[in-house]
Amino acid sequence: MSTVLIIDDSPTELHLFQSMLEKNGFDTLVADSGEEGVRQAKQSRPHCILMDVVMPGMNGFQATRKLSKDPETSDIPVIIITTKDQETDKIWGMRQGAVEYLVKPVSEKRLVEMINAVMAA
Repeated sequence: MSTVLIIDDSPTELHLFQSMLEKNGFDTLVADSGEEGVRQAKQSRPHCILMDVVMPGMNGFQATRKLSKDPETSDIPVIIITTKDQETDKIWGMRQGAVEYLVKPVSEKRLVEMINAVMAA
């Protein structure tokens, strides 16, 4: 079974994504900050990470960059999920090490398809 780490400071979003993924057979881990997400990624080595961008402290771009530069976590695919739908943010996210970018709200079908695709790559 594949494990997905969800990093988002919104309890509502964490619950929503966790419910969607568990319903589709994924194990989930959650973190409510970039710092906690980086720590959990190193400790748990999930198969994929869903990363919010706008969070207090270490934002999603900073956390993604930290994960992509660390040999322990650089092979874990990160999907940026944000409310911003701007091409510059997408480009910035990819430059930080993300492999994909989704805009909230995300359909369950699209989310599961993307996670499966990045884990298969």
